[in-house]
This record gives sequence, structure tokens and C-alpha cells, in this order.
Amino acid sequence: MCQYSSVDGFASDWHLVHLGSRAVGGASMVISEATAVSPEGRISPDDLGIWQDGHIEKLAQITAFIKGQGCVPGIQLAHAGRKASTATPWKGRGGVTEDDGGWIPVAPSALAFADNYPMPIELDSDGICKVVADFTIAAQRALRAGFEVAEIHAAHGYLLHQFLSPLSNKRTDGYGGSFENRARLLLEVIEGVRTVWPGDLPLLVRISATDWADGGWDGDDAVRLAGMLKAAGVDLIDVSTGGLVNHQKIPMGPAYQLPFASRIKQETGMLTSTVGLITDAAQAEKILANGDADVVMMARELLRNPYFPLRAALELGGDMPWPVQYERAKP
Repeated sequence: MCQYSSVDGFASDWHLVHLGSRAVGGASMVISEATAVSPEGRISPDDLGIWQDGHIEKLAQITAFIKGQGCVPGIQLAHAGRKASTATPWKGRGGVTEDDGGWIPVAPSALAFADNYPMPIELDSDGICKVVADFTIAAQRALRAGFEVAEIHAAHGYLLHQFLSPLSNKRTDGYGGSFENRARLLLEVIEGVRTVWPGDLPLLVRISATDWADGGWDGDDAVRLAGMLKAAGVDLIDVSTGGLVNHQKIPMGPAYQLPFASRIKQETGMLTSTVGLITDAAQAEKILANGDADVVMMARELLRNPYFPLRAALELGGDMPWPVQYERAKP
């Protein structure tokens, strides 16, 4: 969950407390917010980043604390593409001008996300090579910072998702048109990251399994891509949906994205995680017990209650160690 609390991409004590409290609360893994691999890859001027060595020091402090709680620290490597240079939610909506710290975003095609978003520049071959290099070097920095899981963000309408979907990718070169061409950049990013990310540490890819829009990316595409990601050495697919277009129509409800994760798992044999309106312990446990997904990820529920896992264990009749500092409060 983006915190929009960075200056020039640097993590702060806010991030230490925010991520650290979820580790204290019993989560088995904590993944950072979308962390920009380049300055132009930020969603807003206030986004977390990992595009320079200077970012490593504070991130290393955070990962050390997370690991000290028996939790695995993960990082989500991201590039916003045409959804970049936009305002922090509580500061406004739409694009940010260069006078206010904004920039001209890049994308597979010169198509704006919405009328109040900036018009992006279509990436040329050099720009595409830079994207691959930026993800690769960012993964290298993430390893130096102590992260033990890397997740490539290819969902929610950000750059790699923009290349995947025919609604946002109108290219006529080797990165547009056919399914294989539209998937090319994501596969090149994975290949680059794999050259620096150790084989014994998990590599995840987050995808949107559907655009929820006519003519866009859909569940069949997601299954096909999952097979390619499996062959490329991805360990788990984090299955979400939507975010590419503002005219999407999402039929929201409890665990509404679970069928997509379940289908990918069943048809490809890939490990999957599921997200989206999973809010109670019994609901999460049922997903795992039924084998519908291998991992349950939570976001908003853990914003509401950082200690949800500790309480969930008790509700399910199990037990897990509490931090010794908190044991006096254990029921």
C-alpha cells in the first residue's frame, strides 16, 4: 500500500514503523509498497524509490528489523509508466506539473490514462533497454538492502501491465501487436532480474488477471502468461485485477479476485497468491484449506489492524509466539 511519504525516493522512520509493525503483528512476510526503479517510474513525487545507492541504508535498517521479528522482508519493484507524475491522493487528483515536481511520463504508446493525467511519451528502443536495466539494478540494490523476496509489479495499469494489454499497447514493433510481443518486456525484465537475484530467494510477479474492460487483457491471457512466467523461473504469481483503464467495471465482493488465482493454479501448476476483500481469519483459512491459492496477501485489513495475524491464530484455535514485549496482553 503506497504511503506517499518519501522525499526523493528515500524511506523514512514512517516506513520503518509502518512495515515493522506488521512484522511485530505476526505477518509471515511483509512486502513494501510499489518501489520505483527510476525517478520517472514513480506514481507521485512522494513515492518510495530504489534507483540510487543512497536509498539502501534506510531500507537495510527496515529489513533488519523485519527479520528480527521472524518475518521475511519483500520489496515490490515498480514502474508507473503512464500513471506516473500524478498527485498524492490527499494533495489532489490527476497530473502534477513540472513546477510542482512532476515530469513527462513514458509508456508503450502515447495514450493518457485519463483526461486529467499527463500525456506520456512512447518509449523507443533505448528507453525500453533502460527499463530492463533499471529493474535489474534495482533488484541488485534490493538484495544489498537485505530483502529476501522480490516482486515485479506488472499489474494495476502500471508500465509492464500497459505493455501486456492491447488497450494501452498500440505499438507495431517487436513489443506490440501479438501476445508474445506484448509480453516481451515483462519477460526481459524477469530475465534481467534473474541475473542478479539469487535462485534460492523467491521471485514473484504481480499481475492483473483481467482489465475488467471489453477488448482488454482477460483471464485466458493471464493463464497463458502464467505458463510463460513459470518457464522463466518465476516462483509465485501474485494475482490481482484491474487498474489499466478508468472505465473498468469491477463486480466487487468478498475475495472477488480469488477465482483468477485458483484458475491459474489449477491450469498451470504455478504457486499463486490471492488478494482483495479478504478481511477475516476464517475466510483466509478456507482459501488455503480448499487449495484455491497457496498464499493469502492482505493490504487494507492490515492497515486497519497491524496485529491481525496474532488475533487470527487465536480465532482459528491455533497459537503463535507473540513478541515478548506484548505477551502480557495475549488472551
